[in-house]
Amino acid sequence: MRCPFCGSEDTQVKDSRPADDGAAIRRRRSCPSCGARFTTFERVTLRELTVVKSDQRRVPFDRDKLARSIRIALRKRPVDEDRVERIVNGIQRRLEAEGESEITSRAIGEMVMETLKELDQVAYVRFASVYRNFGEAADFQAFLGSLDRNG
Repeated sequence: MRCPFCGSEDTQVKDSRPADDGAAIRRRRSCPSCGARFTTFERVTLRELTVVKSDQRRVPFDRDKLARSIRIALRKRPVDEDRVERIVNGIQRRLEAEGESEITSRAIGEMVMETLKELDQVAYVRFASVYRNFGEAADFQAFLGSLDRNG
């Protein structure tokens, strides 16, 4: 593993332990060249996923981008970081289990919305406002009205 601070390829594992409910291994590493310490996570990947964007571009699935978007929706909400990690792990497992190597960004967005709707209504609306590209207050009103009708 290359040191993110000095670029040395000779880093050492100091400690390993399970993380994310056993879905990953957390490794504390140190670099003998610069003395820096850093953490890495090792996760099982069932298959390499490619995300097909709405403009038909294909990009590699980015777990960190998924986690970031969920964290933004949940900002200042009463949901702890462990729960966010479990959500991201669950969505990633669902995507990998579907058997397809390509998944649309729309399908990922729908999975996130489905999860957030069950978890936190405010985060659900926040995510939907970006995902569905709300441009004005009327868009929010229509969406909130559909929430009232659908429960």
